[in-house]
Amino acid sequence: MTLEPITITDKLGRTVELRSARLEDAEDLIQYLKVTCGETPYLIREPDEVTITLEDEKNFLKSKIESDRELMLLAFVDGKHVGNCSLMSIASYRRYQHRCDVAIALYQDYCGCGIGKAMLETVLDVATKLGYEQAELEVVAGNEAAISLYEKLGFKKYGTFPDNMKYADGTYRDAYWMMKKLENK
Repeated sequence: MTLEPITITDKLGRTVELRSARLEDAEDLIQYLKVTCGETPYLIREPDEVTITLEDEKNFLKSKIESDRELMLLAFVDGKHVGNCSLMSIASYRRYQHRCDVAIALYQDYCGCGIGKAMLETVLDVATKLGYEQAELEVVAGNEAAISLYEKLGFKKYGTFPDNMKYADGTYRDAYWMMKKLENK
């Protein structure tokens, strides 16, 4: 799905453009994944595990652009891509049509500025308008800033995945399954 661009102002007074991903964003998005996976222990892979080809990324983006119920939203500050927020169906089965999955990540330099909150609010608004009844996400325990944001937006913890991630040093991290009921208008 494609969304008309939205302009917001972040907490630092910068103008931020939120817009749908385009095919020409593919190369930048691969680099973004490599960098953000190295900046935080809260994403699911190590930077060297980002092995997506340009063709694969373009196909992924094409599927989001052509979908009636999925969205890849990007944020830009001064023309620089700074983060992503996705809305994806849980599955195509009728029994799951009421559920969607959301995910978000920003370059660390842009966290805490209100950009992530604006992206999530936009994606949740789109999800509501599309008829989804609940939005779900998974978050690594210890990612307190993200958990706090999700809770402010109405998500609640409904379960824990013990030892969800295992790091190179042999330590583990749990993850929480969080969900928000959406009020269809």
